[in-house]
Amino acid sequence: MWLFSLLPFRLLYLFSDIDYFFTYYIVRYRRSVTRQNLRNSFPNQSKEWLKKVEKRFYHYICDYLLEEIKLMHLSLQELEQRMDYINKEEFLQMIDKYGGIILMIPHYANFEWIIGMGNIMRSEDVPVQVYKPLHDFYLDLLFKKIRSKFGGYNVPKHSTVREIIKLKKQGKKMAVGLITDQSPNVFEAHYWTTFLNQDTVFMDGAEKIAKLMKFPVFYCSLTKKKRGYCSVEFQLLTEHPEQTADGEITEQFARRVERTIISEPAYWFWSHRRWKRRREEIKKG
Repeated sequence: MWLFSLLPFRLLYLFSDIDYFFTYYIVRYRRSVTRQNLRNSFPNQSKEWLKKVEKRFYHYICDYLLEEIKLMHLSLQELEQRMDYINKEEFLQMIDKYGGIILMIPHYANFEWIIGMGNIMRSEDVPVQVYKPLHDFYLDLLFKKIRSKFGGYNVPKHSTVREIIKLKKQGKKMAVGLITDQSPNVFEAHYWTTFLNQDTVFMDGAEKIAKLMKFPVFYCSLTKKKRGYCSVEFQLLTEHPEQTADGEITEQFARRVERTIISEPAYWFWSHRRWKRRREEIKKG
């Protein structure tokens, strides 16, 4: 991984093309899961359209993995050239006004490159990155190192509230980023809605934290402009989460992610088992 991170993007994408061939045609990594997810999400699309999106997704996921590794040696200057941060003014204004904000992030495009947000924040403020620890000890260390490279403060998801309160008591202002579109475990599965034509459960942890801390909530709207170039627009969902109804913020997030995916479906994580939870299972749990 370290050697790959030294390569220029041009060579990385050559390896990515080779990796795509093996991943898609030889290993056939989660092709049945990806295919079923696409078919259920877009029931009115033709087989040709679905196949095209499927192949583009596997090209994207191979690029994504190498772009993540590339962060090990990517300079801040190069990241800034490749990642645009839109609506920075409101982002910073809300941190200043309320002491913190919540960023709801989907598994879309170059979402890991949002870690550069620390550079657009004031030096004394904290970019908090909530993550799920990996089972592999060394990979977990590697990804924590990558994600903290530009000043990010890594917080395991089970410690989120405790760490935010600790930072608050220390007088710190913060932006708290949470990836919020993965399949939750039975203890986190609280909010059900129709998402991409399917009955889907979402975690509502980001909403609960926002209400507890009274932090404004932003949706990170990601756009992959071309290979190796991306943008994120910080879109305000609510300035006063404590005044919203239960589930309202989570529903807004679901609708925004859905629009993002429909606009360019190849750049979402279709290989995730996103719909493995069923209402009956949750009720039993």
